[in-house]
Amino acid sequence: MNTLDLPPGLQVLERGWLSSNNILFTGGEKSLLIDSGYCTHAEQTVSLLELALGDRPLDLLLNTHLHSDHCGGNAALQAQYPDLQTWVPPGHAQQVEQWDAVALTYVPTGQLCPRFKFDQILKPGTQMRFGTCDWQIHAAAGHDPHSVVFFEPASKTLISADALWENGFGVVFPELEGDHAFAEVAATLDMIEGLAPKVVIPGHGRIFAYSPAVLTIARQRLDAFVNHPLKHARHAVKVLLKFKLLEVQRQSWDGFTQWAMATPYLMQIRARFFADAPLRPWIEQLCAELVAAGVAKREGRDLLNA
Repeated sequence: MNTLDLPPGLQVLERGWLSSNNILFTGGEKSLLIDSGYCTHAEQTVSLLELALGDRPLDLLLNTHLHSDHCGGNAALQAQYPDLQTWVPPGHAQQVEQWDAVALTYVPTGQLCPRFKFDQILKPGTQMRFGTCDWQIHAAAGHDPHSVVFFEPASKTLISADALWENGFGVVFPELEGDHAFAEVAATLDMIEGLAPKVVIPGHGRIFAYSPAVLTIARQRLDAFVNHPLKHARHAVKVLLKFKLLEVQRQSWDGFTQWAMATPYLMQIRARFFADAPLRPWIEQLCAELVAAGVAKREGRDLLNA
């Protein structure tokens, strides 16, 4: 929890980096949750919600975007609450309906996401009742081309997903796939500046007070990536490696390296940006950099999350 002023009936369950934050509204006629975390945390997600909701059911589930760390708990929540209505952004609705786990990136990234269904589409440019307040839905392309963010104008609270963190924003995945999305990140930051929020609830990390300095940090980070695309690509690979390490917690160095070399998305990034690098030494060097940065540990023949 956080001492910053939030709209009534809003509770933020800060979850870390494997699972996105869960944002729960219990005021008003219907209870509503934004983002459900990663599937390996699904049991904990259900328990946290049961504790917060008491005897009430969860009525609505909204996903800011469909990366596995934001929607991996959807299936568990739908099983727990049979009448739950799930709303998703429009961009990948067809892939969810058909359950194309390749197009949804779960297979290529080597990540997990149990199949879930959706009932309604979130439409940017409209508003929706969360608790006792009306929240605006805004498109927020960049990190994900179909992501949305939510803004409540009375309290000037922004639910920013991975479009804005206290120290930057999420990996710009379309850039890794050959699309030009850095400009979309810039446009999203401009949109957020225009909203002029007071409080930001990010997809990961603590709630924070908005200030122009936050956008300055984000724009400096964006400029660094625009000027040095290889830096962004290298950062992205290490993020994906760290994410998997958060999931497995401990794996043999050789086994983890073998997993990375068999993961299509990582190999796609290598082919586009690092084709001249010998494969195994490239992966091992990146893992060594995680260890040097203190976000992983090596014990004997094993690689551990730190």
